[in-house]
Amino acid sequence: MKKRIVVTGAGGFIGGHLARKLADLGHHVRAVDKKPLTEWYQVHDDCDNLVLDLNIKENCYTAVNGYTEVYNLAADMGGMGFIETHKAECMLSVLINTHMLMAARDLGVTRFFYASSACVYNGEKQTDPNNPGLKESDAYPALAEDGYGWEKLFSERMCRHFMEDYGIVTRVARFHNVFGPFGTYDGGREKAPAAMCRKVIEAELYGKDEIVIWGDGEQTRSFMYIDECVEGILKIMNSDIEEPINLGSDEMVSINELVSIVENIAGIQLKRTYDLDAPKGVRGRNSDNTLIKQYLNWAPSYPLKDGMKKTYDWIKEQMTKDSK
Repeated sequence: MKKRIVVTGAGGFIGGHLARKLADLGHHVRAVDKKPLTEWYQVHDDCDNLVLDLNIKENCYTAVNGYTEVYNLAADMGGMGFIETHKAECMLSVLINTHMLMAARDLGVTRFFYASSACVYNGEKQTDPNNPGLKESDAYPALAEDGYGWEKLFSERMCRHFMEDYGIVTRVARFHNVFGPFGTYDGGREKAPAAMCRKVIEAELYGKDEIVIWGDGEQTRSFMYIDECVEGILKIMNSDIEEPINLGSDEMVSINELVSIVENIAGIQLKRTYDLDAPKGVRGRNSDNTLIKQYLNWAPSYPLKDGMKKTYDWIKEQMTKDSK
């Protein structure tokens, strides 16, 4: 059945891919972002593209009017280098989800998806690089990532209470480090996979022989390829899962191992310099996928090295064009 769907944050990385998928499935998609269209990572001509600042309540009503489903991915965010130094800006994204929920309630939206983050998890459970995997229950007692994580955790509660009090079906996924083409790879908001690809490609293009790694490189993460992120979003949105749920890979690697993957793709080996004063986040983070497997009989499984090859090739294409 063809639906009328709003995707916020559609000028960004995940939102752009999601809008493309929904339009390909035959839905009427309204894509919304505050950035000028010239700054969107993907602009889809078969979507209704609107430039609106969704921090402003009235703009949320404009975005939602006439539509029945909302995927709210809009937020002021980035990698660790951004969220550790822009905590107030990250917290202000609470206005977006609050106003979008109010507009959804008042304008008859039936289903509402909220993009949360693994940054909601208690930091004391992420001090060991050999992290066994964060279960959904590990968000409480609450000790979220300061700024960004607290905003996400509060907005999760808003979704829950709007469902309980107003009957809007809300679904919440906690993203674990999504990567792939058509995303940020420089400028300070990029995440580790894109940053490592960029640094290795810079070494290739400009004859450098070293790479700077934030921290000691032994901090661990898992990384989910964008196609599986979009697949998971759609599965969760159309499921009966009423609680926030992990959406991430459980293939955990250290940052040093991530660098080695990119070096192998490029066919080079670089001297590693470690910046111990740089932002580095928690010591170890991985997704426990027990619950999503129970609910959906599915979890992200695309091999990291395969996704990194696709990401590396896309970033190199962009950087090669930029250097000409």
